[in-house]
Amino acid sequence: MSKTATTPPVAVPAQQTPPPAVAVGFKARRRRPAMAALGVALIAAGGLGGFLAYQETGHRTPVLAAAREVQAGDTIKESDLVVASVALDPALKPVLASERSKIVGKRAAAALLPGALLAQGQVTDRALVRPGEQLVGIGLKSAQLPASRLSPGDTVYVVSTPSDAEQAAAPGAKGPAPRTPKTVQARVVRVGDRAVHTGDVVIDVAVPAADGPSLAAQAATGRVALTLDAGGAS
Repeated sequence: MSKTATTPPVAVPAQQTPPPAVAVGFKARRRRPAMAALGVALIAAGGLGGFLAYQETGHRTPVLAAAREVQAGDTIKESDLVVASVALDPALKPVLASERSKIVGKRAAAALLPGALLAQGQVTDRALVRPGEQLVGIGLKSAQLPASRLSPGDTVYVVSTPSDAEQAAAPGAKGPAPRTPKTVQARVVRVGDRAVHTGDVVIDVAVPAADGPSLAAQAATGRVALTLDAGGAS
């Protein structure tokens, strides 16, 4: 009797537990809303930064400023001006950079300091010497003018001081009677820079045309002094 071979039973592998990838995917899905919120926050921050940058740069206006010191009465040259970009204040009335060609050639009505914005009232096309006046330059030492700062427009008196011979003549019964010094009223047009070593300064004054020649002759001798009117600027 023959024996039939029996096929051994095939081992069926036990069902394995699903890998933890499902849990990982679940966690990743839970994190995505947070990442999206972070992205929105970054975009908002970038937009705010751009807006602030626009506020800083988009509302600035090019205006004119003084590149160097310009004395009152001086003619404004191209090299005296520089363009500055500023945020305009309603209270200010600066000269726009587009008006540069209109400013060059005019006179400074007041002293312009380096870096200061140019205002509408600081330039003029009118001559600072009026009809019927003459401009006289007077060189003065520190002892010949007040210590108070002089400015264009101030009313001053130019006093003729006596010569050495006149000072030596003592007044007496037989000597010459003291004379009242000649005085000329003037208006300050320009105050020059003081000399570094001597402190001397040249002041341009406008005087009546009838007094111009004699005052210029007296100023050339150095025998003059300047007094400031109590009322200050005219």
